Amino acid sequence: MRPVLAMGLLLQCALAGAAGTEMLKSFLQQTTSARAQFAQIVVDKNLKQLQQATGTMQFARPGRFRWEYDKPYEQLIVGDGTKLWVYDKDLNQVTVKKLGAALGSSPAALLAGSNEIEKIYDLVNLGSQEGLDWLEAVPKSKENAFEAMELRDQFGQTTVIKFAAIERNPKLPPELFKFVPPKGADVISD
Repeated sequence: MRPVLAMGLLLQCALAGAAGTEMLKSFLQQTTSARAQFAQIVVDKNLKQLQQATGTMQFARPGRFRWEYDKPYEQLIVGDGTKLWVYDKDLNQVTVKKLGAALGSSPAALLAGSNEIEKIYDLVNLGSQEGLDWLEAVPKSKENAFEAMELRDQFGQTTVIKFAAIERNPKLPPELFKFVPPKGADVISD
């Protein structure tokens, strides 16, 4: 399977009437931060639902983001510009990685990274469908194994993420993007 990013959901916030590629470029140029609620569904290759989750997402470019799952389990993912922190509350476990290596050309890099999308992706307009302009963003690096906002992994699972209450360019306090492991948490560094 060829790794592809099929964007449509966030682009509705950009310029109406422009082609998908131009809408994405405009969104990236005009958006330095964002906040949204999300619903995430994971299905297998037979479209059987495996998981459903909800939470909030916030980012401040470049390189800072906060992805909080509240249901069905609490998990926090924080990119502080240098490191990627993943905290699983139930396990009281933190995994920490270098941000650049962890993000690569993933959808998180697209949202929270720099404006230089064409250095990471080859872009192709796919036209309009269901009131959204779609584009295909094929990572130039073969290391990325995801599609988004429909994310498809190498195991045949598809994750669909829908955003609601999208707020562009809110003032986000820097503390949102700092993470200190809770006392007693196991910390695993890669």
